[in-house]
Amino acid sequence: MARTVIDLNDEMLASAAEIFGTKTKVATVNAALEDAIKRRKRQAFFDWLDAGGLPDLTGPIEPDPIYEPIAAAA
Repeated sequence: MARTVIDLNDEMLASAAEIFGTKTKVATVNAALEDAIKRRKRQAFFDWLDAGGLPDLTGPIEPDPIYEPIAAAA
């Protein structure tokens, strides 16, 4: 792991620590970085889906002619 000196906003760091439940600055910054990366990847995946990334899974659901549900007993 690289050691880097950075200036942090103390109020934002405290808020992030509360959100992530972290106790140290290192843990808080790492949790925030991980969260930012996951959010961007998740959004990119949703954008891909929205653009038709899985065409076989979009559109109306058509009933399967082979499968017929058992009628409920009256």
